[in-house]
Amino acid sequence: MGVNTWTNWVGNQAFIPAAQAAPTSEDEVAGLVAAAAQRGLSVRAAGAGHSFTPVVETGGLLLDLRGLGGIRSIDPERRRVVVGPATTIGEFGEPLWAEGLALANQGDIVAQQIAGAISTATHGSGLRLGSFSSSVRRVRLVTSSGEVVEIGENDPDRLRAVQVSVGMLGVITEVELEVAPAYRLRERIEHWSWDEAWGRFDELAQEHRHYSFFWMPSEDSAALYGLASAGESLTDKCHVKIYDEVDGSIPDSSEPRRRVGPAHVIYPMVYEPNFHELEYFVPYEQGRDALAAMRELMLASLPTSVFPMEVRTVGRDEAFLSHSYDRDTVVISVSGTPGTDYDSYLRDVDRLLGTFDARVHWGKLHYLTREQLLDRYPRANDFIATRRALDPSDTFLNAHLAPLFA
Repeated sequence: MGVNTWTNWVGNQAFIPAAQAAPTSEDEVAGLVAAAAQRGLSVRAAGAGHSFTPVVETGGLLLDLRGLGGIRSIDPERRRVVVGPATTIGEFGEPLWAEGLALANQGDIVAQQIAGAISTATHGSGLRLGSFSSSVRRVRLVTSSGEVVEIGENDPDRLRAVQVSVGMLGVITEVELEVAPAYRLRERIEHWSWDEAWGRFDELAQEHRHYSFFWMPSEDSAALYGLASAGESLTDKCHVKIYDEVDGSIPDSSEPRRRVGPAHVIYPMVYEPNFHELEYFVPYEQGRDALAAMRELMLASLPTSVFPMEVRTVGRDEAFLSHSYDRDTVVISVSGTPGTDYDSYLRDVDRLLGTFDARVHWGKLHYLTREQLLDRYPRANDFIATRRALDPSDTFLNAHLAPLFA
């Protein structure tokens, strides 16, 4: 096992583990984990490195699961797909489409591996649509003893725990997802005033499959995400994105900002990793008030707050550690520029959204405390009990997660 420095996609997390391995089978994973646990080493698994938080960091054994990717089976009648943990979001599109199926929802980045995406409750947008985690129907994972455990729908409490586990229950070696009938999307991207985008937020979120926007606090904001438009002032404007399903009577189109096509073709966007992001989730009913408060905070915090605020919705689900457990949510994302001191600004955001009962994205910057975890996540103690039962030696904890979940 060679040892190299591991770095995430934006370079804000880096560490050197005691050991590294790249298993290519479940049996190999089991042997590596059991041996590490017997030596008292912690174990973490790395996905595509798209988290901004130190969820992967370990001073023990780091597993690279890229040898466990790929689609293993598709069942069109049951609308199920079984995949290896390292299968990327982008790898689902064409094989599912060929079987008349599609992921029910996804975000605009397709390089994430599915195990990491579900473990952190990564999501797209849409008030009637859940995160990747909400579509998980069965998981195989290797526990700290090296035992392989399968958790499915006949074990609902443990399934709700493993749907969003941040890698704390074991190493995922297989995932079964429920998928949707294939569908096509029509895109509509426009620049609106704040009052237009925010004032009609509830109406538009209810009306469309996907309604989201980036609000830009200053003239420099748009260029940071490639949203600029020649000759148009975008200060205090919103880059609005609307997507709805269409039938076969509407032809495919590659017209910019008005594309039409298969969902897996329309969703992806290309981002340069030049930002560090915080993403919090507030109850849908409090969303408009939280957004108005955020706008005032960001205007008062310029130029540190120059990055646009992204606004989306996610539908409720049942996963114990989900941002959307038992409630629809409004998603609020803000970023800082690498190389600048933006911690004070992000802590102000944390304090403000905390007054709205905010939950966090486990893969993005956050300041959640143990007390807040137990207060804001009604099933947190149930997750902790499941974690202790599956990992009594705390093999899968690290310095970032232990203060919250030990």
